[in-house]
Amino acid sequence: MTRRLIHILLFALICGGIAESSNAQRVLIPMDGSQTNHLKAYGIIFNHIDSGESGMWLLNYRGGSFLTSATNDIVRKSRLKNVSVETISESEAASIIAEVEQPNVNMAAINLEKSPNVAVYTPPGALPWDDAVTLALDYAEIPYDKIYDTEVLSGALEEYDWLHLHHEDFTGQYGKFWAIYRTSPWYIASVREQEELAQKLGYDKVSQLKLDVVHNIRDFVTEGGFMFAMCSATDTFDLALAAEGVDALPTPMDGDPIDPNVNEKLNFSNTFAFENFEIITDPYIYEHSDIDIEVDLNRISESLDYFTLFEFSAKWDPVPTMLTQNHVNSLRGFYGQATAFQKDKVKSSVVVLAESPGRDQVKYIHGNIGRGTFTFYAGHDPEDYQHRVGDPPTDLNLHTNSPGYRLILNNILFPAAEKKKKQT
Repeated sequence: MTRRLIHILLFALICGGIAESSNAQRVLIPMDGSQTNHLKAYGIIFNHIDSGESGMWLLNYRGGSFLTSATNDIVRKSRLKNVSVETISESEAASIIAEVEQPNVNMAAINLEKSPNVAVYTPPGALPWDDAVTLALDYAEIPYDKIYDTEVLSGALEEYDWLHLHHEDFTGQYGKFWAIYRTSPWYIASVREQEELAQKLGYDKVSQLKLDVVHNIRDFVTEGGFMFAMCSATDTFDLALAAEGVDALPTPMDGDPIDPNVNEKLNFSNTFAFENFEIITDPYIYEHSDIDIEVDLNRISESLDYFTLFEFSAKWDPVPTMLTQNHVNSLRGFYGQATAFQKDKVKSSVVVLAESPGRDQVKYIHGNIGRGTFTFYAGHDPEDYQHRVGDPPTDLNLHTNSPGYRLILNNILFPAAEKKKKQT
């Protein structure tokens, strides 16, 4: 029996048995340019799998399409949410699988087995539009729980498979907003709330609390969890790990002097993604370290700011392939407190998923820690080029086919994929 035939038979069994009738059908959710709502499509397949149905992620086939069992429920919901679906026969589904599994094509069929339990690490009272991932989850209608420091330190991460880090400052410097916003009521209230929480949980400083939170999240990943972070949560996570045991905060942030030799004492063996960086110790500079690129809007215009996804082997490297599934390979750039990463600060063990050509900047990276994984996506909001404090929310009804938001949703779905051993 050939490998192709085995895959065809397995697919038929997974989706409910080999059809006895020529009328048996499957649903194809195309993810190429024909899809009317890419973002809602992720929610459709996520919740379909979560209900106990089965399906496949067809990597590099029509933009990373989904193939699943045909039920009245999925067809009805797709129509209500303006998601394009194609009802096809068993033989047509088998033909697609055969095409995807040809050894000479860069495509693969990955079984979707069980939807992950999703948590978002976010402070109480955070506005939904403060975080692109929360926007994406809400718009796609993917269920999730909100947790914060108290829950993390009490062991709540054991209940989840996938964790997103809200745009947090894990160094305990309150986002380094002190220089600009220290007299603003919202900033004063935020600092007071974090200090009160730290004291309630038994810490003298917010930075000490955040370091223990980082340790718990690190253990979550090491033990098999999936972590995704954007913007300042990416570099400040590693900064907290590198500076463990060293006072890396200037006086306005924690009330006592910074260690003058902090950059000589950083331990890069502790970090997930970055090395050979320096912490920016000046409290008047709105930047945590030299990991992030310098933002100069006079040097490049929005219309020319793009980053490009790398292409991976779907059969040999299914995880980075899943994370880069899209209907385009060149995406518009967008700013944040961490806009992009300096290429020379990224560890060699980390997989670069996307970069800005010719500028030595990487936008999107992925790596393994213990039995789990992390993915860092630089920038604040893929559809808000220069997001600023107080800006209005992004309405995803206006960006239903956003390739930048698709990358976020790829990360939410990929833990549902069958865990395949790498081919040898």
